[in-house]
This record gives sequence, structure tokens and C-alpha cells, in this order.
Amino acid sequence: MAPAATAKYDWILAITTIAFCFSAFGNGANDVANSYATSVAARTLTMPQVGFLAAITEFIGAVALGSRVTSTIKNGIFKISRFDGRPGALMLAMSCAEVGSASWLMLATRLGFPVSTTQTVVGALIGVGFASQAGLKWAWQSGSISQIAASWAIAPLLAGAFSAIIFGTLKYGVLERQDSLKAAMQLIPFYLAFTAAILALFIVVEAPTAPSLEEFGTGKVVGIVLGVFFGVLLIAYIFFMPYFKRRIIREDSRIRFYHIPLGPLLLRENPPLYFPGKGTEYVKDYYEDSYGEAHDAGKNGHSVQNTSQYSGSPTPDDAHKTVDMPPADPEKFSAGPTTGLRRRGKPGPHERFLAPVKNLSWASPAKWWGYFKFVVLQGVTRDCVSHDSALLQAVHSKARKYDVRVEHLWTYCQVRILSHLSSLDLTRSRLPPPL
Repeated sequence: MAPAATAKYDWILAITTIAFCFSAFGNGANDVANSYATSVAARTLTMPQVGFLAAITEFIGAVALGSRVTSTIKNGIFKISRFDGRPGALMLAMSCAEVGSASWLMLATRLGFPVSTTQTVVGALIGVGFASQAGLKWAWQSGSISQIAASWAIAPLLAGAFSAIIFGTLKYGVLERQDSLKAAMQLIPFYLAFTAAILALFIVVEAPTAPSLEEFGTGKVVGIVLGVFFGVLLIAYIFFMPYFKRRIIREDSRIRFYHIPLGPLLLRENPPLYFPGKGTEYVKDYYEDSYGEAHDAGKNGHSVQNTSQYSGSPTPDDAHKTVDMPPADPEKFSAGPTTGLRRRGKPGPHERFLAPVKNLSWASPAKWWGYFKFVVLQGVTRDCVSHDSALLQAVHSKARKYDVRVEHLWTYCQVRILSHLSSLDLTRSRLPPPL
């Protein structure tokens, strides 16, 4: 039962709750992509898988890491002492911030603007601070506006620098090597361990009950990170390497990710496989479009069209094929199957849900059910990777195409770190932590 002092303001709570639902929708429409877009685009995860993982990681992140966000919202932007003895005014102020934030977030999302949920919320709270004449925290102190704004510039620069270093070592140490698959098999255990070590460092730093690094002690942090690194390195050699050798080197299309626990047993001639996979494709072609074609830019930057599938023995030189062709022209790509190939993949939501009930009467429950599925399942049934797009095909035609067996190895690192970043980012993105 609501306290008597705030019971008469239930209407404010109702409006704020509705606005919060729109904010959550906008947050998912924008910040989920920050964590999972690359994974979906690389065909590491499907849209249904991402929807399931995002829902779980958002909830875990909000429960486990939401306390610092709440603390920053409560006292970081402006001093709520301004509203002492006036709970209704405080509720109205926060409601205005939520409604304003949700409105702009939805409008910007609909118009396709590059919008940040974090900056939207902070801007709304600053506006409330101005309107209520509350004292805004501009000084360089914990949770202040200055530190929050600085983090928007410093964090991307640091992330970009580390990403450039990691990708540079990966590109020139693996992808551009003559025998890229051999180099990848040698380095993948260390990349898996390095990924786990980074996640361990994040957890130590971001745990809501953890003390600061100074209080916790540098020695303990280093010990945890190194312990996780060498522990996962051992796990990688015992379980992951036999799995990779069986699936990629021996080209066993029956192997699936849930066979990883078999470890050394996978090196046997006839390993005891439970629920073996079907089909002949042992690794996906991460470059194919909606017609099964892969448009490749060779070493000289010219476009190469490759329709080979990795369902049999791949050619070692596939990653370095070049032909003397003019640069790719977007106008030469059409949105339709001009090559005579049949479109592959699952139908879109229109074809899947609306087409079968198109001629039914509105009195038919089946038609209403079809439209209901069309609205609810938009996000997980739309092909956002290999859809018919002249511009998309032209962009892909200018990119270098590497051995998909090597590309496949890094999907395991990608899923692990993206799942963690989703749980971290989707809560902390509302308000970043002070530096």
C-alpha cells in the first residue's frame, strides 16, 4: 500500500511507468545493437538468440549492476535536497525527466537519428535541474555532470584504441598470413583466455559491492586476472582445441557447440557424439548474401564474385583470390535476383505472417492472430543481414574476404564478450559511472 504522503500522486507514478516502458523499448532498439549488432551481422548469433540473450542479460545487469546507476540518478546530477519535504514535487520532476527522455528517444529512433540513451537521460535530468532551480553538480567530483560528460569522450577513445590494437594483431598476425588457418589455431586459445581475463577485470571493477581498486589492492586484481587467464587457457587446450580440430580440420559436419564438453574424446576416430548435427555444412559462409553469393574485394581492391560454399573441402587460396575487374558499382547491384539465383533464407514477416491471411475476413481469428504475430515478432523474424539491398551488396563487394574457417574460430570469443557487455552496458548506459 502506498504511503499516505504519496498516495494522491499515483497518477504521476502511472504516467512515469508508461514512459518507462517506452524508454525500455528505445533502450533496446539502440543500446542492444551496441552489444549485439556485430554478432548478428557476422552470423554468429541469430535474431531469436539475441532476443533471448538480451532479455536475460538486461535483467541480470539491472539487478546486479543497477545500484550505481540508481545512486547516480538520485544524487549525481543535482541535489535532491531541493525537494526535501515535497515528495510530490520530486515525483513530478523525475516523471518529467522520464517522459521527456522517452519522447525524444522514440522520436529519434523512428527518424533514424544516432541517439544515445545515456545522453538523453542525462540531458533530461539537467533540464529538470534548470527548471526546478536545483543545484546542478558541475564541479569535478564523483557522479558530477563534468565527469559523466568526460566519460562520453574518454571511454570511446580508450575503447577505440584497444580495439585497434587487438584487431591489428589479429589482422596481420592471422588473417593476412599465408597459412591463416594454422596461425589461427595456434593463437585462438590465447585469445579465448585473454577475452576471459578482460571479462574478469570488468566484473571485479563493476561489481556493485566491490571496493575501489585502491581499496581492493592491485595485487589481488592482478592475481584474479592472471588466474582466470591461465585457467581458461588450460580449458581451451583441453576442450576447445579438440572441438576445433574435429569440426574445422577434420570437417566433421556432425559436430555442434554442445559437443565441446567431450574434449579429448573428439580426437578419436569415432567419438561418442550425442545428438549429432545433420547436413553437410561444417562451417558457415559468413560472407554470403541472400542469394548465396559472396562478393569479395581482392588484394587490389577489385570486386570478385564467389559462390562457393564451405560444405566440402575449402580451397586454401579462397581468401586471396583476385581478378582484374573494375571497382564495384552500386548501380550494378539490383534488389532482385538478376543473376537467376533463387533467394535463400527464411521469408520475412510480411511473407510469413500477413500473406497467408491476406484474403481472410477480419472476422476470422486466424487473421487477427497473423497480424498479432506480425507485430510481436518483427524483430526476430526480419532478415537484417542478407536482405535484398543494392547498397549492402555494393559495400560488401569492396571488403576483403578471408577464410571462413578462420572467421568461425573468433565467433566463440565474440559471443562470450558480447553477452557480458550487454549485461553491463544496458544498465550502466543509462548513466555512466564516474571516472
